[in-house]
Amino acid sequence: MSRSDPSAPDQGAALSGAGVSFVMPVLNERAYLEHAVESVLAQDVDGPTELVLALGPSSDGTTQLAERLATREPRLRIVHNPAADIPVGLNTAIRASSHPTIIRVDAHSELSPGYARRAIQTLERTGAANVGGVMRADGRTPFQTAVARAYNSPVGLGGGSYHGGTREGTAESAYLGVMRRTVLDEVGLFDESIRRGEDWELNLRIRQAGHTVWFDPQLAVTYWPRESWIRLARQFRSTGAWRGELVRRYGRSNGLRFFAPPALLVILALALVVAVLQVTGVLSGVPGLLASIVYLPLMAYAVLVIAMALAPGRPTDPPRSARERIWTLAVLPTMHLSWGLGFLMGVLRGAHDTVDTSRLGTRNTPLP
Repeated sequence: MSRSDPSAPDQGAALSGAGVSFVMPVLNERAYLEHAVESVLAQDVDGPTELVLALGPSSDGTTQLAERLATREPRLRIVHNPAADIPVGLNTAIRASSHPTIIRVDAHSELSPGYARRAIQTLERTGAANVGGVMRADGRTPFQTAVARAYNSPVGLGGGSYHGGTREGTAESAYLGVMRRTVLDEVGLFDESIRRGEDWELNLRIRQAGHTVWFDPQLAVTYWPRESWIRLARQFRSTGAWRGELVRRYGRSNGLRFFAPPALLVILALALVVAVLQVTGVLSGVPGLLASIVYLPLMAYAVLVIAMALAPGRPTDPPRSARERIWTLAVLPTMHLSWGLGFLMGVLRGAHDTVDTSRLGTRNTPLP
């Protein structure tokens, strides 16, 4: 029996009515912060709530906005995160919070109504240590909408349960996460040496400690992707580098899906070498014909990307515009190749001080 087995209801007995602490790391999120805060404070739960913002050194007016929000909302508290690293900010906010249930939230996301209440009920019902739901990406421009559709598709991010899973059950990790403070104290909070993928690493330690991580598809969080091609490329290169670092540290604990983007990049590099050798006549005849096999995976990938661009959206989605379809042709390869490049660099030399520069110096227009 795991230490968070559903047959141990005493683990969840103290959660209902005991209070909830939301923790949010924030850096250059002026366009998104107020909507994110409103979605948190609108959550209806039994017992007291608080929202602790871990403010990084923003340059777009985020700090001033957060301070204004705090002056009119007593449940909102501010702690400072000079290093701007997400796990450092999360740990600082958790230590400054006071309630037994910790709910991680993100300034680039919005909680659906009833999210916190449902999550706490799931914690109690399952006895899990951490519960997460579906990350529903959305966009307000053709580019951002193209990125969102890629996020919501198994083709885009590899099919993790929180990118569109429909079956409730145990999971490898949890998006954001609704966690028991007792378990966080037991395993040691977030690893501050990991700047990306810190949630996956924390959930690995939670599972290794004998607890359960649970996926509940009834929980939904709206996520707003990066707004430009260059920011998307920077984000995915950084994320890939830290996944490579996690592979260096934890090896086969990482799922096979994480190796698909670097494999695509390696195949592309081989195809370019073969093409040069064929054009220059170095490879010809039967050897050249056999070497052409390297093009087949790339042709299949190109067909997949085109199919994604032409595919209709879900019945509940608005009609896809021509600009969004064109952006899809660029977005998918950008996500995969940037991630793959970062991954290979992370595996070969480690992530070291790699940071997500897409979060720095943002200039966003407010959400409608």
